[in-house]
Amino acid sequence: MAEATKTTLKFRPLKERVFVSYAEEAERTAGGIYLPETAKEKPQKGKVEAVGSEVKEVKVGDGILFDKYSGSKINLDGVDYLILKEEDILGILGN
Repeated sequence: MAEATKTTLKFRPLKERVFVSYAEEAERTAGGIYLPETAKEKPQKGKVEAVGSEVKEVKVGDGILFDKYSGSKINLDGVDYLILKEEDILGILGN
């Protein structure tokens, strides 16, 4: 069954979907130019906030990596989230 974290959001992903919070970070180059996360071609980081009933490999609270263009972006209460299929997750960050 899906689990929710401490947030007040009432969202439950279905089947093999994962609800992920993430933040787009800017990086500064040696020359002082800020590169937004959207300008980079590297995996994105996020935190699993809820999982669907058919998710087997990740759990709520896991840090994950996923491709830049994966999932569906949504904004709830001013916070950016993604809804990903479990198969779009590249890996779990250190445990």
